Amino acid sequence: MSSWLTTRSCHGSREAAFVYAISSAGVVYALTRACSQGELKMCNCDPQKRGRANDEKGEFDWGGCSDNVNYGIKFAKAFIDAKERTVRDARALMNLHNNRCGRTAVKRFMNMECKCHGVSGSCTLRTCWMALSDFRKTGDYLRRKYNGAVEVTMNQDGTGFAVANKAFRKATKNDLVYFENSPDYCLQDKAAGSLGTAGRVCNKTSRGTDGCEVMCCGRGYDTTRVMQITKCECKFKWCCAVECKDCEEAVDIHTCKAPKRAEWLDKT
Repeated sequence: MSSWLTTRSCHGSREAAFVYAISSAGVVYALTRACSQGELKMCNCDPQKRGRANDEKGEFDWGGCSDNVNYGIKFAKAFIDAKERTVRDARALMNLHNNRCGRTAVKRFMNMECKCHGVSGSCTLRTCWMALSDFRKTGDYLRRKYNGAVEVTMNQDGTGFAVANKAFRKATKNDLVYFENSPDYCLQDKAAGSLGTAGRVCNKTSRGTDGCEVMCCGRGYDTTRVMQITKCECKFKWCCAVECKDCEEAVDIHTCKAPKRAEWLDKT
């Protein structure tokens, strides 16, 4: 939550959009789970999931404890949006939009879980309830939205957005939006909140964002050989323990090179 509180002063970039969305989603998820587990006095299971219903498999009874995601969304909206509603500017409008994207993303991945009743598990009767999915699904979804975030500008009456580049599609209610380009995260920039990548440990063989080629921003990397102690030759001992030896091995640690002084001065 500290990132949510401090990002307000940072750039209105796509990274800020993601932080607001994922923080809002996290609040919804935590509240909804707490309601179902009886940890909060003001809420419990979803009261609307009662009686009989139908799906493609036939009739079933609502039972168990359906996660009350609507309460989580309602509370998170009142709590997180409160500060933004006191300000009338483009950044507040952006934050409100991305907060909503995060809240609705949690509901998107609700699953119906069922339990069969009958002789030998024949499933002549079913009891079903709605449950939260693993939060990783919400995070992965918002990460994809981050990659496809839409740059926007505030419209003339200050009530909505217009796409910054007319050649691109308009932002939908499910898209993350941002106003400003991201700072150069390759270099340290305290004003923008960027620590740079100098000294970061990278993966020499990876072609992803953790790889030295990407993370080091073309500056190259240093390799240091260090000795590490690892557990080896582990054996099961009756009963009941696993005994291992401490083995020493040499491993290479790769870290990103610092930028050249002239390059760093250009950014300060």
